[in-house]
This record gives sequence, C-alpha cells and structure tokens, in this order.
Amino acid sequence: MSEARIRRGGTARLTRTTSKGRGRAVKQRSQIDRLIASLPVSEATVQRMASWAIVGIALALAGGIAIMFGLPGMARQGAADLAARAGFEVEKVEVRGVERMDEMPVYNIALGQVDRSMLSVDLPKVREEMLKLGWVKDARVSRRLPDTLVVDIVEREPVAVWQNGGHLQLIDVAGVVLQSVSSGAMPDLPLVVGPNANLQTAGLNKLMENAPALKPMLAGATWVGNRRWDLRFQSGETLSLPEGDKDSASALVNFARMDGVNRLLGRGIVKFDMRDPDRFVLRLPQGLAQDKPEAATNTQPASDGEG
Repeated sequence: MSEARIRRGGTARLTRTTSKGRGRAVKQRSQIDRLIASLPVSEATVQRMASWAIVGIALALAGGIAIMFGLPGMARQGAADLAARAGFEVEKVEVRGVERMDEMPVYNIALGQVDRSMLSVDLPKVREEMLKLGWVKDARVSRRLPDTLVVDIVEREPVAVWQNGGHLQLIDVAGVVLQSVSSGAMPDLPLVVGPNANLQTAGLNKLMENAPALKPMLAGATWVGNRRWDLRFQSGETLSLPEGDKDSASALVNFARMDGVNRLLGRGIVKFDMRDPDRFVLRLPQGLAQDKPEAATNTQPASDGEG
C-alpha cells in the first residue's frame, strides 16, 4: 500500500510539474500573440520582415567576408576588363572651351590613365590633374559611351606680362602664371615688373579703374619695394605714386584731372613724382633741364588741379 502510494504520489507530482511548465509556455505564447496582434501590420507582414532581416544579416556577413578577402575590388576589375573587351575603353578625348592654351597636356592627362576602361576611369582624379595646368581655371570631365571622354575647360584670362629675374611670363588677374613669353613675341598687354608684382595685378587693375581715361595709355608698371607703383605710359613718361591704396588712387585721379586740363602726357616730360601729397615734381630731359633749370624742379601742390 505504501509503495503504491509513493508511486502514485510521484506520478501526481510529475503530472503537476509538467502541467505547470505547459502553462507557462502557453502564457508566453499568448503574450507574443497579443504583441503581434497589437502591431499595425498583419502577422504575415511581420514574418516577411523577420525573414528579410535574417537575409540582410546573412548578406552583411557575406559582404564583410568578401571585403576581408578583397573580392569587391576583384569584381570591379573583372567588370572593367569585360567592359573594355566589349569596346567600352577610352579611345577619344573631346576638348571644349580651349582658345589660347595648348591642348596636348589635356590629351596626355585624359589618355594617360593606367586603366582606360570607361567604367574604371577616375573622373575626379582626372579633373584634379587638369586643374594643375596653369591655363585651366576650371574643368569638367564626363563620359560619353562607348569610348569618349569629354573635357570642358574654362580658361584663365591673360591680363599682363610679368617680368622678374630676366623671365617674361603671361599671368592672369590673380597673378597665376599661364606660360612663358619670349621677348620677340610680346602680347599687347601691360608689363608688370618686380618681385611679387604678379600678386599685385588685381590691385593694379582696381587702381587704374579710378582713371579710365589713362588705362588704355598704360604700358607697364613697376612694383617698387613691395609697397607702391611706378606707372609707365606709352608716351614714355613715368608716374611715381605714393604708398597705400587710398593715397595712390587719390594721386592718380588728380593726375588724370591735370592731364585732361593741361595735357601732361606726350610733352617730353621724363617723370612725374606724386609721392609727396603736397608737391608735384616734374623731371625734364637732361638737355632741356640744363637750358631751363627751373623746369626740372617745378613744383606745385597736387590738389590744385593744375600742372
């Protein structure tokens, strides 16, 4: 009797335990069901989302392994080789916007790529190399399938010839050197002379805008002591201006007014000196100065508008 009771008791306890565990499992499932039911999507949609999440994780793992072993690069190279064999290889270069510069450096850069497959040409790198050319202010590089690179160039505008250390170089308004110039083939542009004179070209242009009547007569300018300008006119005279943007502009306007009234240029005067705001000094040629010594030292206030 006692043995039977023990067995029955054990069985009863086991049954009670199993029923309790099943109850917890049913309770957990019911909570998940209620959570799914509360979502604003159907259960089928949730299952699809879960499936896609698993696929995404698997692809991410596969991509990480591929990157680790360099497979994307190999795939890109293979695609580039295939495209080249199919005729998608750089064979032509079309250059637009060039008027003054030599086009050969542009062709050399465009056709000098290690890999000339149309798919693998590094367009930003090609553009960066183009921008290193002195004449190129801006550039745009694009593909035209199956075999052409199109290069649109924006050229710099030459505004002067810079003479420094015995060298002549064509420059733009920002002082960028465009190319060398021979003394026998000088363009019809003002000559700026002196160290760093090229970097002052924009300031010189702004200065001459104060006297538009004199601007066409300017033959050249010398940047003196890295602080002021000596202007040389086509009629041969030199005008020494004071330091500072404001003072030099005021002196130039005053000189233009005096030249308009008394026609100072073209009368054989060697130099006009306006560095002193209170004195206007004229220097005559050697022989004429000896005949008329007072003419070589003739001075007047620069503000009275008379020569």
